[in-house]
Amino acid sequence: MEGDDCEFPSEPSEHSRSQRGSVASSVTRAQDVLVYLVSDSAVHLCVEGVGGVCVQELGRNVREALNIPDSAQDAFAFWLCSPLLELQLKPKHQPYKLCRQWQDLLYRFTEASTEDISLDEPCLQYRRNVFYPRSKELQVEDEGVLRLLYDEAKLNILEGRYPCDPEHWVRLGALACAIELGIGLQEEKLVAAIRYMLKLSSFLPAHVVLGSGGFFSTLRTRGGRQAELEQNLLQEYGTVSANQDLPTLFRQYLSTCHTLPYYGCAFFMGEIDKPAQGILHRGGRKAVSVGISLEGVYVIDMKEKHVLLGLRFSELSWDHSYPETEGDSHILWLEFDGEEAGMPVNKLLKIYSKQAELMSGLIEFCVELRAVGEAAAAAADGEASPSHTPAGQVGSAEQAREQRRQRKLRRQSSVVCSRVHTLSTISYVDDGKEIKRLKPKRAASFFTRQAPPTYSTVQVTDGLEQG
Repeated sequence: MEGDDCEFPSEPSEHSRSQRGSVASSVTRAQDVLVYLVSDSAVHLCVEGVGGVCVQELGRNVREALNIPDSAQDAFAFWLCSPLLELQLKPKHQPYKLCRQWQDLLYRFTEASTEDISLDEPCLQYRRNVFYPRSKELQVEDEGVLRLLYDEAKLNILEGRYPCDPEHWVRLGALACAIELGIGLQEEKLVAAIRYMLKLSSFLPAHVVLGSGGFFSTLRTRGGRQAELEQNLLQEYGTVSANQDLPTLFRQYLSTCHTLPYYGCAFFMGEIDKPAQGILHRGGRKAVSVGISLEGVYVIDMKEKHVLLGLRFSELSWDHSYPETEGDSHILWLEFDGEEAGMPVNKLLKIYSKQAELMSGLIEFCVELRAVGEAAAAAADGEASPSHTPAGQVGSAEQAREQRRQRKLRRQSSVVCSRVHTLSTISYVDDGKEIKRLKPKRAASFFTRQAPPTYSTVQVTDGLEQG
């Protein structure tokens, strides 16, 4: 982001709506600051000169309060969150000053009304760092760090931010039961705990518990649905070994989440064109969530809870275009290989979003970060590999099992599979014969990771044909 360098907003969650707090006023004397965790708890700090304190200084205080070891300090970052916008902060950022600019950020990067913007207030949150490699998570041994990662992963599962298949959410629900209720419970006690002490929605995604058939349909089938879900949860809970300790259960939960390609993403709000339907060829737009991580870009239909398009960075080119006239939208263009009538073509997907500039910047940063990591790995190729800790071995075995499940799910139209056929895209062929006015360029250096890296841009003209 220009000016203040505030990057990476993501789609707000329902959880953020309940976390109403703010950074204290900027004065030189000591002030109270609340740093929220995803679990609804908060770290209470007393900070001097809060108006000038930066994220790096706050981080030391929070890590000390939470007893987070230095080895895991990169796992978490500070975020400014509200119902309208979420921003991951850089170490040099000063949260108080960004709070003072919050309304400007909302006007620039959201479609919120003037009234909503005037009432919105951010809170300071401590949660997973978008740039923390998931491979490092399963090597973490500290139980407190694993708990924080688990809390965030579980929240994203329950809220539907991480869409998953039945095999996934039943497994995750059973592990959550073992973590929060204990292992080895008799069936009667487990059912009682789920029904009376907590709720089924404490372990399974809300859309799964309520169903998707509307209010009256939900009322008619609620008893049967609840009984079926409880039975599935009980059966899977029985497969959890009674000899496993909490850190192992945390790692198993995270390992299962790692099989979801969008785990650890920063999420952005946007819209895409709907395919034209009916004799009047009416289209319209569909609201989507765009997840971006070190792994790739994922366009998710949050209403249907499935992936519309998932691309690794080696499979796409992209660009961001600014509005040409007032009323036009910022657009993030995603270009990828496709097929039309048996002919290989390149396809373009338009994502309309005020956050397109931020998405483009995050994609570019992730590509460069991966290039640096690959170069470092290649340089260390001849060196001996570090020995794995027992925790890493447990995680690797669990992850391998989940990857086998994932391959099976993909043969069954899994929610993680792309649905390119449902998208309204622009198609063209390399020589431009089909659509002469559209000639995007895909720089070879983008795919071969030549140094210094260069990236392709999509040249867009008017009169594009929709396919």
